[in-house]
Amino acid sequence: MTTTDTPTNSTTQRITELNDLCRKAMGVAGRVVQTPGIAALPLPVQSAIREKGELFDDFTEDNDPHGEHDFGALTHEGERIFWKIDYYAPDMEHDSENPADPQQTVRVLTIMLAAEY
Repeated sequence: MTTTDTPTNSTTQRITELNDLCRKAMGVAGRVVQTPGIAALPLPVQSAIREKGELFDDFTEDNDPHGEHDFGALTHEGERIFWKIDYYAPDMEHDSENPADPQQTVRVLTIMLAAEY
């Protein structure tokens, strides 16, 4: 086994793939939650923000230290926006025991104004 095939790396890779799918297929491959600040924006602005989140690919060591693609920051019309993916068990009351397993995990992507963080 090479170092790139270790269980940790393959688990992280699977989590990254599932997080990318959740982000790119918002509301289909996971649940989407918007904070009150985002929900108060006009619908076309909300849609434009979601599209920027779906297209986000500026992952760096600073904003993605674990390589899971579970957080991003973007700017829309001068406003700083954050998005974050959290992992829940199917009962939605506990954390997922294995975020790499979609059968054990419900992904929730939250979109918020940076000021709401």
